[in-house]
Amino acid sequence: MTLQEFLELARERRPFDTEETQHVLDAMSDEARRITCELNNTYHTQEEIRALLSQLFGRKVSPTLRVFPPFYTDFGKNIHVGEHVFINACCHFQDQGGVTLGDGCFIGHDVVFATLDHGLAPEKRHITYPAPIVLGRNVWVGSHATILRGVTVGDNAVIAAGAVVTKDVAADTIVGGVPARVIGHIDK
Repeated sequence: MTLQEFLELARERRPFDTEETQHVLDAMSDEARRITCELNNTYHTQEEIRALLSQLFGRKVSPTLRVFPPFYTDFGKNIHVGEHVFINACCHFQDQGGVTLGDGCFIGHDVVFATLDHGLAPEKRHITYPAPIVLGRNVWVGSHATILRGVTVGDNAVIAAGAVVTKDVAADTIVGGVPARVIGHIDK
């Protein structure tokens, strides 16, 4: 199975339940760990960080992207980042299902993007189910928030610190809590 075939499987939200998919996951995980170890274990300029992230993502990243390491991912090839995005330290991108950050997003410390889930029945727990996480433009995610698989966050929304987002968030909305619920709206 090629990387492109794997990414197509993820786009279709089909389960990762074969030896072939596990082989791709293992190979990409090895590559991601190698690059993130290099990224996280010594000082780099923002230009050097962007070069390493371009390797990790498998495509050139925007010269306006700013990232404060450490940065963690166990896949890397299904992360898409727009212009003028800032990602603070200690964020975790479980991106097998796809993570997209729109232009102008601000991601706080220690944010988790979790695009996989496991089967609930014990005999199916080895099967993982992907679904993408998509953030619109100008989304602000507070420190220690967790966004779960399949969630779309609308433009200008704010995710409060520590929130666990399990459902879509409308544009111009503020959500917080566990699970996250609407706590306000953005006045324009």
